[in-house]
Amino acid sequence: MNVTIRRAQEYEAQRMSEVAFHSKAYWGYSPEFMAACRQELTYTPADLRANPFFVADVDGIIVGFYGLTPLSPAEIELEALFVAPAYIGQGYGRALIEHAKATAKKLGAVALIIQGDPHASPFYRAAGGQPTGRRESASIPGRFLPTFVIQLTQ
Repeated sequence: MNVTIRRAQEYEAQRMSEVAFHSKAYWGYSPEFMAACRQELTYTPADLRANPFFVADVDGIIVGFYGLTPLSPAEIELEALFVAPAYIGQGYGRALIEHAKATAKKLGAVALIIQGDPHASPFYRAAGGQPTGRRESASIPGRFLPTFVIQLTQ
């Protein structure tokens, strides 16, 4: 796996949005569900300026990305973590979450807060996430998503 994880550039927002959309669709959600999620899965240059986003780059191809949102001096939320379907299961998600943990720690956080897709729960648990409950989806009213915390003090 020859991957470079680097800060996302504003011009990459559209590609990141495509990766997010196709990564979500990978789980077999209906077209109606995906349409309801499209806005939440769309990233803009302004998003990339507002918070730190990083891409997994393999020979110039963005195969995944993540973004962080500071919640407080001690907590940072993993706003997004997506891997393009053709690259799922090859270690890119693991590389991204480890980079996200290190970045959050460098920024002074002691906890990484995660709201994940239910299908990603095993991934977040394997990365050290402890379940903390659930939170209502921003795009699908009545749908609740699992939440996790990864303690960064270890």
